[in-house]
Amino acid sequence: MTANPQSRTRRAALVSALCALVVGLGAGCAEDPDAGTNGVGKLPAAQIQAKTKKAAGSVDAVRLSGTVVTSGRTYRLDMRLKEDGGTGSVTSEGAAFHLLRVGEQLFLKADSAFWTHEDGTSGDDAKDTAAADKLDGKYVKVPSGDPSYKKFSVFTDKDLLLDGLLTLHGSVKTDGHHEQSGTRTIRITGDGGDGGTLDVSLEGEPYPLRLVRAGGAGTLTFSSWGKDFPLQEPKKDETVDYGKQLPTS
Repeated sequence: MTANPQSRTRRAALVSALCALVVGLGAGCAEDPDAGTNGVGKLPAAQIQAKTKKAAGSVDAVRLSGTVVTSGRTYRLDMRLKEDGGTGSVTSEGAAFHLLRVGEQLFLKADSAFWTHEDGTSGDDAKDTAAADKLDGKYVKVPSGDPSYKKFSVFTDKDLLLDGLLTLHGSVKTDGHHEQSGTRTIRITGDGGDGGTLDVSLEGEPYPLRLVRAGGAGTLTFSSWGKDFPLQEPKKDETVDYGKQLPTS
C-alpha cells in the first residue's frame, strides 16, 4: 500500500513541531554522537586515556607511521611492531634506512650513501667508498654495545614507544567527537592541545588512532591493531656482522 503524500507531509510537520518543542525545552533533537559506539566518548578524559593505554598494551601488533621530533632531529617512521620485535623504515635528514629487530638482534639496512664517511674520518676516500659499497643494501648487525643500538632499537620496541607516546601532558580534557580514516573518534587533549592531542576509536576497542605530540614534536597515526606480520632474521648472505662497533656514518 502506498502512503498518502498528505499523510507523509503531516507526519513530517509533526516531527518538526516536536523537535521545535524539545529544542525550546533545551534538550535538542540532534543524534546522539555516542549512539552505537563503545561508550568511551561518555567517560571523563582521564578514564579515556587510561582505557586507550590499556587497549594498546593488551594487543599483540600495531603499525605506527608519521613523524617524531627528538633531540632536534625529525624522524619519519613507518614501522610495524609486536612484542618480540619490529620492522620498517626510518628517514631522517635525507638519510633513509630500514630497521629490523628480532628478539635482541637488531639489523640496519641502508644504501652506500648512508655509510659513506661524509667528514672523511678515515682520510681515505677510496677506502670509505669501498667499505660503503660492501654494506650497500645489506642487513648490518648492530652490536648491542654500540651507541646506535639503544638509539635505533627504541623505534622497534612496541611497549616502550607506546608508553612514551600515549601520555598527554598537563590537564587532560575531552575535545569533541571527530573522525580518523572513516572511524569515529573522541579526542582528548593535554592543556588544551599544548600538551598533545589524541584521537581514540569509538568503534570496537578504544585504540589510539592519531596522536599530535606536545610542542610540535610530531604527528603519528596508529593502525592494523592486532594484525600479525612475519618477523624473522635475514639470511646469512644478506647480512654483514661488523663486530663490536658500526662504522661511522
